[in-house]
Amino acid sequence: MTELTPLAPGADDPAALPLDELMARARAVRDAAHGTRTTYSPKVFIPLTMLCRDRCGYCTFAQPPARLTSPFLEPEEVLRIARAGARRGCHEALFTLGEAPEDRYPVAREWLAERGYASTVEYLAAMCRLVLDETGLLPHANAGALSHEDLALLRAVSPSQGMMVESLNPDLPAHRGAPDKEPARRLATLEAAGELAIPFTTGILVGIGESRQDRIDALEAIAASHRRHGHVQEVIVQNFLPKDGTAMHLAPPCPPDVYLDAIALARLILPPEIHLQAPPNLSDDFGVLLDAGIDDWGGVSPVTADHVNPERPWPDLDRLREVTEARGHSLAPRLTVHPEFALDPQRWLDEGLHFAVLDRSDAEGLGRDDPGAQFPQKVASITPVGDDAEVTLVGPRSTQWYSGAPVAPPVLVPAPSERVTGPVAEVLDGVRTGQEVGEDEILTLFAARGPEVAAVAAVADELRRAIVGDEVTYVRNRNINYTNVCTFKCRFCGFSKGPLSLNLRGNPYLLTLDDIAQRAVEAAAEGATEVCLQGGIHPDFDGDYYIDVARAVKDAVPDMHVHGFTALEVTEGARRLDEPLADYLTRLKEAGLRTLPGTAAEILDDDVRAVICPDKINTEEWLEAHRTAHSVGLNSNVTIMFGTVEQPRSWARHLLLTRDLQKETGGFTEFVGLPFVHMAAPLYLQHRSRRGPTFREVVLMHAIARITYRDTIDHVQASWVKLGLAGVGQLLQAGVDDLGGTLMDENISRAAGAEHGTMATAEDFRDLLAPLGRTLVQRTTLYGRVGDPVPATAPA
Repeated sequence: MTELTPLAPGADDPAALPLDELMARARAVRDAAHGTRTTYSPKVFIPLTMLCRDRCGYCTFAQPPARLTSPFLEPEEVLRIARAGARRGCHEALFTLGEAPEDRYPVAREWLAERGYASTVEYLAAMCRLVLDETGLLPHANAGALSHEDLALLRAVSPSQGMMVESLNPDLPAHRGAPDKEPARRLATLEAAGELAIPFTTGILVGIGESRQDRIDALEAIAASHRRHGHVQEVIVQNFLPKDGTAMHLAPPCPPDVYLDAIALARLILPPEIHLQAPPNLSDDFGVLLDAGIDDWGGVSPVTADHVNPERPWPDLDRLREVTEARGHSLAPRLTVHPEFALDPQRWLDEGLHFAVLDRSDAEGLGRDDPGAQFPQKVASITPVGDDAEVTLVGPRSTQWYSGAPVAPPVLVPAPSERVTGPVAEVLDGVRTGQEVGEDEILTLFAARGPEVAAVAAVADELRRAIVGDEVTYVRNRNINYTNVCTFKCRFCGFSKGPLSLNLRGNPYLLTLDDIAQRAVEAAAEGATEVCLQGGIHPDFDGDYYIDVARAVKDAVPDMHVHGFTALEVTEGARRLDEPLADYLTRLKEAGLRTLPGTAAEILDDDVRAVICPDKINTEEWLEAHRTAHSVGLNSNVTIMFGTVEQPRSWARHLLLTRDLQKETGGFTEFVGLPFVHMAAPLYLQHRSRRGPTFREVVLMHAIARITYRDTIDHVQASWVKLGLAGVGQLLQAGVDDLGGTLMDENISRAAGAEHGTMATAEDFRDLLAPLGRTLVQRTTLYGRVGDPVPATAPA
């Protein structure tokens, strides 16, 4: 939470300020607390019932039974709307409904009773659960003034809830005949939501006859409740517009200057961390709302109308983005719960909702922003097939891009050159002048959205061109995964097996030394210059096993470069022999080992490692293994596995720790980004991780690595196995200069569900480079050349 204290009416009366100055102060508070990011919620509106016991003078949503074909939507209709939203990439199902219609209309009471429900809220809870289970959309219950018990019932099925305070003036004609709009009842609901730790949305309605002081009073009451409980995630400031068929149809609309004044007052009165929302469809010139201090557009639906204001269509998403970016802001989708609440589920979410929110989250706790449908992944069976396995899914399939999935990523790079402003631009300007980025700067770059992503990529590619030129390298190699039996229990790994079980994917196996030697011979016959040796930590291995493996390869193919054995493997090997690590690595080198892979790093953040690989080596042990390897003349590389449970701060620290070690030893040859493949990974199947990174996060990871390592590590590699060649093609324009290996065999990513194949060829790489005009170079493991460079335009 920011320490910035907003202007309070009692301290410096805003009433004395001209509107322009009031708005300028509001923008300053907004910018300090939320930067230049503006969020919105892609949602569907589900009008569960349009019956209501209240008679508000401005409402066209509430209808009498005679105008409705049914008092409530049937479950099938609820699901139809929700599925349509899920197919269009929505994250939220906003349930709109009248308040307690069963108290006013017998037909509502009878409809509920016939289906076994005692109240509208009870039926609402059942429909929230149905939508959550069948579509994965996150319900937001907007059921009005509720009791403590009703709020608690909905908390189990709805990550967030909402109720507009509207006004605390008890004498407004607009609220006559509306018992639920009684101020004490609204405030009691707001307070009960805080006591129950419910992320809550509330707000005021401007122009219904209230005074400016009434608006201030309502905002101060909301602020006071939030200071007690911390639960108000956003406040909506909505302008009144008259509607035909209502008691207030002849009332004047809220004047624009009154509306802007109310928004600016809200930003100055409310604690800065509260998000401030104004609906874009209720203002013709909605860009000016950003000038008054908002940071959120609220729900915008590509599927359903605004049922409360059906005469005001939603702006097209492209238009919303255009208006937002014209004000120097970036647009980002969010969930029903804002990031501060999504990232603290133990406090703010019912335990049964933790995974539902995590499943739709990106690393910042915002909504995943890759286009396409996202449905719950439901696994029917996992059948062993040789060394691999087939995972059978049931139900609707997601069409979004995920690492390892055979879906083309969205095109983020290159993008039209647009001048960006704000914190991201400031960091990039510093990079161009030669400044070294630190943790805060890296975090700023990881927060890039929209045109900012392309700007980060462009700077990274400028550095790539300056450091290594336009050559793109690859190595002909073969992966030899000598066993999938492992005594360690890394929760992200779908490859390793317990020694006596089939576990998740495939059958346990252990190659013989002859098998390994034969695969090395076959690799050499195919032109490979490297074998990459990695496997599980078999319970029967002693440290000499790895020495025997290295020697077997070198005896079979003396010229083969042996790239093998992770920091975990060499650390464990030395431990099992009770031998100093430096001595052990020296013996491995004498047996033929030449370089170590950086895998087993995962995330160099021990809090994250405690979740994803609790029994593995810790951060300092990984760093010490590579420090020691470098000291005995063995080079290695840096890897990062990202997209499980960690946040961008962990990414930044990982990059900085490895940069520091590189400054100390100079032993790292390249950085390799490894996006988490979720499909068959135990961590995901146990509902404990995200679905890997978004493609935006993938682009930023590689680009920011190039920026971070600019003077220390020359090469940045992309994993075609996890990203597909289409994804790698974009990364080659975001700082990447190396394609890694042709592999020949690849089991680890496949075991987690990757579907991009097991081998690439020089022709595949050459086709990839043709549109870019880059030169393909076959390299050795240590970046020597093999043969002559081949221009991308040369015939295959």
